[in-house]
Amino acid sequence: MVLQFVYTAVSAVIPPKYWPHAVVGATVLVVLYAYAQGRPTTRERDLHGRIVLLTGPFTPLGLVALTALATRGAHVIALSQYPLTHPVPSLILSLLRSTTKNENIFAEHCDLNSPTSIREFCTSFLTGNETRLDALVFAHEYPSIGRIWFLGGRARQDKEEREEAQREAASLASFLLSTLLLPALLVAPVERDIRIVHVVNPFYAAALPKFPSFLNSTPSSKPEAQPLIIAEGHRALRTIVLTRHFQRILDSLPNRAADPKATKSSEPPAPQPSNIISVAACPGVSRRDTIAPFLGASEREWSLAYLVLFLPLMLVTKNSDAALQTLLHVLFLPTELKRAQAKVDAKAPAPRRRGNVEVLKPGALYRECAVVPLDVPRPPAPVPEKGKKGKAPAEAEASVLEDDGEYGGEAVGRAVWEWYETRLKDWEARDAE
Repeated sequence: MVLQFVYTAVSAVIPPKYWPHAVVGATVLVVLYAYAQGRPTTRERDLHGRIVLLTGPFTPLGLVALTALATRGAHVIALSQYPLTHPVPSLILSLLRSTTKNENIFAEHCDLNSPTSIREFCTSFLTGNETRLDALVFAHEYPSIGRIWFLGGRARQDKEEREEAQREAASLASFLLSTLLLPALLVAPVERDIRIVHVVNPFYAAALPKFPSFLNSTPSSKPEAQPLIIAEGHRALRTIVLTRHFQRILDSLPNRAADPKATKSSEPPAPQPSNIISVAACPGVSRRDTIAPFLGASEREWSLAYLVLFLPLMLVTKNSDAALQTLLHVLFLPTELKRAQAKVDAKAPAPRRRGNVEVLKPGALYRECAVVPLDVPRPPAPVPEKGKKGKAPAEAEASVLEDDGEYGGEAVGRAVWEWYETRLKDWEARDAE
């Protein structure tokens, strides 16, 4: 009786002759949805005793990251843009403590739009009793900045300038936090596994064609007005190049004590990879963090366009849990240093897998739980003037960093690093006014 009723109801909606078409259509939609959600991580890690500093904890991705870290026992320090008495941090953190049974979830106020606030937090942290950090996760860089649909004229120009200032502040906040907290990371035991993770938006490839013009501009020059996707891509690509260059700097620092049993030699000691690993993670296209801001939807505003497009967006974009997988992957993967401590030959030539075990690649960009090879264009080398002897300026200035050629090589990384330093000075000067 029940089957007959179901058959009659379904036949009234979809005639039997169209059932094969409906099955094929439903299969296509399921496959499309599964493909859009991306690859989940196959790794897992116990984070008890690990201290993780998380920025952007109350964004959609930040909330699921905060929950995932707390569930695995991590000691989480969430940097809140809200005052600690605000209902958002006070209610959410107390709820997480009770649901995850983890009391080691704390919030610290730090306005990432203010270098003064960042310095105050870092000074307070570095002068405290506990300065251990096992991971820095910069999740505040991932949400999109800017809105696609807007009127033209002067109002549009002002809007684009405000959005570019927000993008620059988000990037500089990560740079300032990394450099200020670096002393606490460098004094940690060399056996400790420390990770710095920059979470970037998925539009970095859109900025590749115009990236040489950015490299040829002076760090103090005013940024050119660009389409929204390319502007977001520039922000992500800068962070990716900075991440790789930061890893070069970390690997060049002395991070091993001298071996007392080693024989004296005039040769310098062989360089050792740093126990601090800097990587970039791209979660892909998220519905709440990537698309919703473009359509004007936020935690305080609603958007008719977002409501109209919600069903197709739910089909072809990631939810926050699916977007989190790449971030968890780079936090869970073992490092070469840990594999070496497990008596695996770390001097063997180098694939990113040791046997059947994948290891984290320092300075790399990860997307869909895999390393992304990215060919970042280099600016043309300056040609020396005729009649003048000597090397070109790029050759005359010897670099102490090894040029591995990845993500544009050392020259591109140095240019981006100088851009960050110059912009940071300007940002702090404006904040002091």
